Amino acid sequence: MKKTLLASLLLISTLAFGQTYTPSPANLQARTQFQDNKYGFFIHWGISSMLADGEWVMNNRKIDKKDYQRLLKGFYPSEFNAAEWVSMAKNSGMKYIIFITRHHDGFSNWDTQASDWKITNTPFKRDVLKELAAECQKQGIKLGLYYSTLDWYREDYPWQSGRTGKTSGRKGQGDYASYLKFMKTQLTELLTNYGEISNIWFDGHWDQTNPEGNKDRSSRIDWKYDEIYGLIHSLQPQCMIGNNHHLDPIPGEDFQMFERDLPGENQHGLSFQAASALPLETCETINGAWGYNMMDHKYKTPTQIHQLLVGAAGRNANLLLNVGPMPTGKIQPEFTDSLAVVGKWLEQHGRSIYGTRGGPVKPQKWGVTTENATSVFVHLFNKPGEESLLIPGKYKKITVMNGAAVKAKFDKEGARIFVADVPEGTQVLELIK
Repeated sequence: MKKTLLASLLLISTLAFGQTYTPSPANLQARTQFQDNKYGFFIHWGISSMLADGEWVMNNRKIDKKDYQRLLKGFYPSEFNAAEWVSMAKNSGMKYIIFITRHHDGFSNWDTQASDWKITNTPFKRDVLKELAAECQKQGIKLGLYYSTLDWYREDYPWQSGRTGKTSGRKGQGDYASYLKFMKTQLTELLTNYGEISNIWFDGHWDQTNPEGNKDRSSRIDWKYDEIYGLIHSLQPQCMIGNNHHLDPIPGEDFQMFERDLPGENQHGLSFQAASALPLETCETINGAWGYNMMDHKYKTPTQIHQLLVGAAGRNANLLLNVGPMPTGKIQPEFTDSLAVVGKWLEQHGRSIYGTRGGPVKPQKWGVTTENATSVFVHLFNKPGEESLLIPGKYKKITVMNGAAVKAKFDKEGARIFVADVPEGTQVLELIK
């Protein structure tokens, strides 16, 4: 089955782009583990957090880079504690972390040798990525790294052809050859100095395309992804590459992401692409902002988070859920409290999420189905409007998950569950094969 899927992906890549990519055995194994993990922790944090107005504050407030630089000498996240971050993720049921190493303002959250615009040149001085990587290894959490291909700070980024960062006071014309060399130097550091990295999460491609919704969404520059992706896979073959370009997958990519929408949906106008055969991931944030925004109080409830996670799993996707820690490095209780509730739910029902794939019934208004080798799980968000639900397949029995048996009719079509026989308040039914 894996060989057939790989052959199909290679054929698609060859036809569409005239080039091929053959994932290593370690990479294929990492893809399976990634799909099994199902739930990840996204952390948007850096020098922009000091202004408490989201990670786009430099662009949105039209801040000149000379003024923005003044933040460097005031950034001191006195409450940053890598062990607390990782423990919180683990206790919430998350299996991997994606950490912002460099966002669009160009600030590096590690001790890079390629730039002075970095956290170790603040009064804090510490390499937070090194501490986070060590703690992830200690606690058994996978670590992936977000990396922006867009930069509002550097002079050699081709900003004049970009859609954002026009008001940062840059004077140069941009030099992509120089910028590409810089990115490859930084990526080499990240993939050689911080242990095993599970994936590289790229963002920023869209800066060089026409506005969303325009039929022509080709890039205005040649990003030379073959060089970038080839470098990553040469340094760590198992490392999975994803790119938040809002396009169909490009050769060299190992998973496909959807921003703020579940696969197949486009409520936010960012997910024009169809779901591919690659592993899938939806990224969403607990409130409206990705980075810390002190005025954003639109927090998702534990129920909303739970249904988002289950909804992703029912569409054969992971959920990467974001928080924006405060400038001190502390994660606010409005986030931690809700995540803890979902973590408790997963302690009881995790078997219906981890290691599963999308089930035999496509997502419905009443909920979704997930499936593993031994069971099909019926997740009920709302009471079905029908008198009964038909779940295709062959089953031995049906129970409320971790509970009592439920009446159902079994025949060659599958299991017919009569809604009236399902106990009030049931969240998950388990059909045992």
